[in-house]
Amino acid sequence: MTPMTTEGEKPTAPAGSARRALAGRLSWGLADQAASSVSNFAVGIYVARSLGVTAFGVFSLAWVTYGVVLNVSRGLATDPLVVRFSGVPDGSWRGATARSTGTALGVGTAIGAVCLVAGLGLGGRLGPAFAALGVMLPGLLLQDAWRFSFFAAGAGRKAFVNDVVWGVALVPALVVAARVGSVAAFVLAWGASATVAAGYGCVQSGIRPRTSEARGWLREQRDLGYRYLVENVSLSGASQLRAYGLGAIVGVGAVGAVRGAELLLGPFLAVLMGLSLVTVPEAARVLRQAPHQLGRFCLLLGGGQAAGALMWGAALLLMPGRLGELVLGGVWHSASELIVPITLGVAGAGLGTGAAAGLRALGAARRSLRCQLFASACYVGGGLGGAAAAGTVGSAWGVAAATVSGSAVWWLQLRSALRERHRDPIPEVRTS
Repeated sequence: MTPMTTEGEKPTAPAGSARRALAGRLSWGLADQAASSVSNFAVGIYVARSLGVTAFGVFSLAWVTYGVVLNVSRGLATDPLVVRFSGVPDGSWRGATARSTGTALGVGTAIGAVCLVAGLGLGGRLGPAFAALGVMLPGLLLQDAWRFSFFAAGAGRKAFVNDVVWGVALVPALVVAARVGSVAAFVLAWGASATVAAGYGCVQSGIRPRTSEARGWLREQRDLGYRYLVENVSLSGASQLRAYGLGAIVGVGAVGAVRGAELLLGPFLAVLMGLSLVTVPEAARVLRQAPHQLGRFCLLLGGGQAAGALMWGAALLLMPGRLGELVLGGVWHSASELIVPITLGVAGAGLGTGAAAGLRALGAARRSLRCQLFASACYVGGGLGGAAAAGTVGSAWGVAAATVSGSAVWWLQLRSALRERHRDPIPEVRTS
């Protein structure tokens, strides 16, 4: 094991240059998330306007299913990468990245096959959408893995360029999908453009994913990977259970309404979904160079996101109805009723992700797992209990209350972890 962090370690770079380097990496992170959010927003808006609220609900069910699979891949493949291989020598990073991306590709292939078979068996409206998702999962997961890998190396510019390539490839793909006019066509367009970017990631890095070494990677990272897997799946699985439950209790149109409101807050939700691309590597660097600043870094990170979400939500409330209809079409009326609770929920989640980044950087997988399981249980309970009591609006308010409660637990656990580390400092972090 290579020593990386000691309690008495001092930064080797001057404070000014370290701050400039941090600002540069965060700037590329923000640029990358902006590119990602634009792509996600464009897909959602295009589908909502082209297919209407019910078909958009079907697309949203495929979307949340992708979110579950994505978090499986992140937990097993790329979360351990950013915790243990951020800012390490190039040779160490390249070897780990080949194994990590190979694991992501293997996860996409295996679960994609399951989705394809399930979709072919389902039929109806849902079946073709899930079959298309199964075909596209390997490329979608590999593209996401390249983003994690580039941020672990401090090369956020490459991640940004890769997302721009995805966005450019998405334009003609959406035009073709609109001519076909089905949910499956839009899923294929979205996934095919991601596959183009995934291929370009191999060119950017000069690394070929090694699927044959996926088993070795899982074995080496099992102390973190399996806990992160459970943590991530509980997060996305809670979202999926809430979506399916809301569809069963209120109707598929309610799922489309919630997704439409989320699209209005798209920039912040995209940041939250891909937060560890930037924040976990940076929190790990802060922990190595100035461990006493980790708590402050996490507070600024979470507080800034929460404040940004509240300001964006306030701007949405002032948006003219005609503009909302122009953006979302027929989905606008039902989605506009959910702006306030969903804004509060996103603000609460933003505050909590600051603490989550700190726990990840500390390698406190047990604490973060407990937090996520609690938050996920609250999310499902609040979302479905609210739906049973007051329909779509009640579900949104239940989720908002659950998210704020979960955020409080994240911060209590981070405070305990920081105190524990101060009493019993960890001498090193594995990098190979």
